[in-house]
This record gives sequence, C-alpha cells and structure tokens, in this order.
Amino acid sequence: MNPIIFKVIHLAGALGVFTAMGAILAGATDSHRKMASMLHGISLLLLLLAGFGMLKNPPMELHYWKVKLVLWLFLGIVPVLARRKTLPTSVLLGLTLGAGIFAAYLGVMLPKW
Repeated sequence: MNPIIFKVIHLAGALGVFTAMGAILAGATDSHRKMASMLHGISLLLLLLAGFGMLKNPPMELHYWKVKLVLWLFLGIVPVLARRKTLPTSVLLGLTLGAGIFAAYLGVMLPKW
C-alpha cells in the first residue's frame, strides 16, 4: 500500500483522538460523551494500524516506535483518568498536549530509517 495513504490515515487518527479528548476534557454531556468516546476509540485504532503499516514498508530498524506506542497507551488512558477525576483537567490537558507534541517530534524530527 502507498505510504502516503498510511500517513493520511495516521494524521486523521491523530486529529480524531485530540478532538475527542478535547470534548471529553471539556466536560461533554452524556450524549456527546458517548460520541466522543466512540471517536476516541476508532481514532486510536486508526493511529495504531496506520502506524504499524508505516513501519512495515520499508522495514524499520530503529526502535523509536516503542516510545510512540507508550504515548499511544497514555492517550488511550486519558479519558478514563478524566472520568474518574484522578488528575485535575488542566494537568491532563497539559500532559495530553505534551504527549502529542513529543509524538510529533519523534515522527518528524528524528532521522528517517
């Protein structure tokens, strides 16, 4: 499959994850929270599948993808932390933004394999 298609799907997934997390952290009502949670899960799946699709073609040798997988897991846990009010919303928002910036740095600035 064309690598550009994987990149577009990956970026669409990232946009969906952060849109859904914005709605969840902003305190969406119950009906909107369900839609935001669905968007969050589907977007996480798109991120994961497209990310591994990009790893396969051409085969990658360095292991920066493991760090991005940990960031992906964190982004998947944020709605649960927000719902249980484990951390203040402002802290979760900052951590989420930091994780997104760090993931973008890993994807753009590190040497291509």
